[in-house]
Amino acid sequence: MTEALLGFAAIFVLAILRVPLAFAMGIVGVVGMGLTRGWMPAVASTAQVVHETGFAYTLSVIPLFILMGNFVARAGLAHELFQAAYAFIGHVRGGLAHATIAACAGFGAICGSSIATAATMSKVAYPSMKKLGYSDSLSTGIMAAGGTLGIMIPPSTILVIYGIITETHIGKLFAAGVIPGLLTASLLMLGVVFITSRDPEHAPPGERTSWPDRWRALRGIWGVAVLIIVVLGGIYGGLFTATEGAGFGAFGAFLFALLRGRLSWGALFGVLVESARTTAMLFTLLIAATIFANFVNFTTLPGDLKDWITQTGLSPVMIIVAMMAVYVLLGTVMEELTMVLLTIPLFFPIVTSLGFDPIWFGVLIVMIVQIGLISPPVGMNLFVINALLPQVGLGAIFRGCWPFVLVMVGVLGLLIAFPQLSLWLPSLMK
Repeated sequence: MTEALLGFAAIFVLAILRVPLAFAMGIVGVVGMGLTRGWMPAVASTAQVVHETGFAYTLSVIPLFILMGNFVARAGLAHELFQAAYAFIGHVRGGLAHATIAACAGFGAICGSSIATAATMSKVAYPSMKKLGYSDSLSTGIMAAGGTLGIMIPPSTILVIYGIITETHIGKLFAAGVIPGLLTASLLMLGVVFITSRDPEHAPPGERTSWPDRWRALRGIWGVAVLIIVVLGGIYGGLFTATEGAGFGAFGAFLFALLRGRLSWGALFGVLVESARTTAMLFTLLIAATIFANFVNFTTLPGDLKDWITQTGLSPVMIIVAMMAVYVLLGTVMEELTMVLLTIPLFFPIVTSLGFDPIWFGVLIVMIVQIGLISPPVGMNLFVINALLPQVGLGAIFRGCWPFVLVMVGVLGLLIAFPQLSLWLPSLMK
């Protein structure tokens, strides 16, 4: 147990010294294995992890979904989604904010990335909000919070990585994220209603759109509907695996971008380079986390931690609540994906030993990541929006996100209290 605790301490020291966390986890994992089991086994284990991760068929789903999201962004579907949502609800108070949340949910269903969703919506929605007189705090807060829907509503990169690490069925994890994702979107809209009811000048209503124009706006998002039906419908219906569905989705998004004339040779090269860069980052994190997890599993820490938790006398649900509290605290000071990869080797065995469903726990993990993405001072979505909208100060962005952090904490409580919100759809799958 002492070796593992020293390993965690070493990672935090390296992080303070500005060593990238992926490298820190990898270094500590290799050195820890070398000191506890010998250097030859440490080198052999590391080589095996790198080889198996690089050649794992199931992991090919990650670059394919990333590629699909980048093609979709290049095709300009986010703008059509926003326009369609605004056509129906833009005339109500806070309508642009509601339309942004709805567009984030739709874009997240074909993107799978929170950061990409937030970045895209900051370009699409912010100019309209600014023109109509929305406050910067509400505008940026809703874009940051809405962007997090990209990792709950499937396909989700976080759910894929969680499923691979824990050997949980990825298709069922995707199904489990649908209702929580829609619930989060609905409660975010309710939060907008509450904010605008207290301060009507915060978000004035837009113009009412005629019904013919609304139907025309809907026709512009047929590509989104086709991709969602083909990819997610095929996975849920058992027609193909998640990896095959990601392949169909990437090819379909490529065709859609090509047919819309948005895919020059330069644009295609840019999409491929960006997809390769993001994939390399995720695989580096995954390899480093696996190396460190192997080191931790060779120590007595997982067993000792499980025994200690059992002796505390807490109920299983209270243990889950305590884990979530730890995640919320870590999310304010640590990058979210690294946090998940670092803690799953410790928490997952405890969760399964308590008899909880790993699919349900996976949804809780994603909800925690959503909260971390908009929690100051290290929320990634906040800095992405600040980088794209430098005229808006970080202080305004922080103020705007706090009400939606509270909304997401409320959703987390509902998911803990009512597991069937996550488990009903997966139970219908074969």
